Amino acid sequence: MAVSIELTKEYGYVVQVLVAYAFLNFWMSFQVGMARRKYKVFYPTMYAIESQNKDAKLFNCVQRGHQNSLEMMPLFLVMLLIAGLQYPILAAGLGALYTVARFFYFTGYASGVADNRLKIGGWLNFVAVFALMNCASKFGFDLLMRDRE
Repeated sequence: MAVSIELTKEYGYVVQVLVAYAFLNFWMSFQVGMARRKYKVFYPTMYAIESQNKDAKLFNCVQRGHQNSLEMMPLFLVMLLIAGLQYPILAAGLGALYTVARFFYFTGYASGVADNRLKIGGWLNFVAVFALMNCASKFGFDLLMRDRE
């Protein structure tokens, strides 16, 4: 049986979190661009090689912080949008937590000490994304159980 979905006005918070994350992603990409100039790592080189660049580790930490955020982005965005259909306020709150945690993850990583990524952002972003996964899973379960009521 088909299910129609009505978006509540609260879903607007979910959309705003998505836009906030897009701005964060642009900011991180600009940080990588500035690090490229600062550490002289030119396109199309993805990562600097320590034997060729004395600042390779510093650049690679900035690059890796952004790259990891890009790797996690599809999972985060899909879970945010799906979870928000049933739990818009909770999903938006978790999405905002994830976005703030990603900022701290990136700035910690970009400090040049890779372990700094774990001080605040590393564990908080996983708490947020796992909670979003649980909300999305509950939404899927509720859809499957809908005809049984």
